Amino acid sequence: MKIRDATAEDLPAIVGIYNSAVPTRLSTADTEPVSVEDRAAWFHAHDPSRRPLWVMEDEDGIVGWLSLGDFYDGRPAYHATAEVGVYVSRGRRGEGLGRHLVEEAISRAPGLGIKTLTAGIFAHNEASVALFEGFGFETWARFPRVAEHDEIERDLVVLGLRIEE
Repeated sequence: MKIRDATAEDLPAIVGIYNSAVPTRLSTADTEPVSVEDRAAWFHAHDPSRRPLWVMEDEDGIVGWLSLGDFYDGRPAYHATAEVGVYVSRGRRGEGLGRHLVEEAISRAPGLGIKTLTAGIFAHNEASVALFEGFGFETWARFPRVAEHDEIERDLVVLGLRIEE
């Protein structure tokens, strides 16, 4: 497995992995697939030196990705806080790939100027909550019934981890 900075050529694979999560109703608030064009601005907002987008690949190609995004619209006082997004391709979920990606984010955070990581996760996504809790993330907030998928209201939990250098 190799983890590297994403390139523009990777965007179709990144979008494909993301879209494979939409029907699960576990990890995205999107209710319909997105297009590569829809995600172009998001892709270009990632700066490898401070808010990277990484892909994980093996001999089969890209099998997962992780993004570190600005927290709370990138307001200056939050410059040392980043929000984590992690997605793994449908056929590879449950193999520990997400764990490797989150571990990479935690280990590289200080070099990116990040002191705090957050993750917004639907409360019913028990596997993702457990993944982050396994790294010491704690529940910092719970927003009850803020999302609705297929007429089912869902809670969002915000997990956080303070990075110790």
